[in-house]
Amino acid sequence: MILVLNGPNLNLLGRRQPQIYGQQTLEELEEQIEAWAAELGAAVTLRQSNYEGQLIEWIQQAEAEGFSGIVLNPGALTHYSYALADAIAAQSLPLVEVHLSNIHAREEFRRRSVTAVAAVGQISGLGPLGYKFALAYLMEKAR
Repeated sequence: MILVLNGPNLNLLGRRQPQIYGQQTLEELEEQIEAWAAELGAAVTLRQSNYEGQLIEWIQQAEAEGFSGIVLNPGALTHYSYALADAIAAQSLPLVEVHLSNIHAREEFRRRSVTAVAAVGQISGLGPLGYKFALAYLMEKAR
C-alpha cells in the first residue's frame, strides 16, 4: 500500500494557475492516480492538507499504518520546510517527491528543494505522469 500526499494549495488544482499546473482538478488527479495504481497492482491512500503539521504526522505514522512507500508533492513547503525534511529523513519508507511543474525552470526561490535531500528521488515537470512514475518506482522497490 502506497501513501500519496499532496500539500498546500493542491486542493486548488484546475483553478490555480492552470497554465502552470494544468486544468485537472485534485479530484480528477486522484482518480487518475487510483487508476494507475490499479494497473500496477497497488493499493493507494490519497490525502491532501494545507497544513505542514498534518503532513508531518501522516509521514511519521505511515509505516505503522502499513504503507510500503510514500509519494509526496509538498507544494511550496518544498522550498523552506526543514521540519518536513526532518520528518522524511526520520522514517524508513522510501519517499518520492513529485512536482507537476518543473521547479527548476521557475522562479529562483522554487528551484531549491530542502525536502528532496531526504527523498529517494524527485520527479519534476512531467505533470500528472510524475505520480505514475513514482508509483511504478515504489512498486518495483517493494518487490
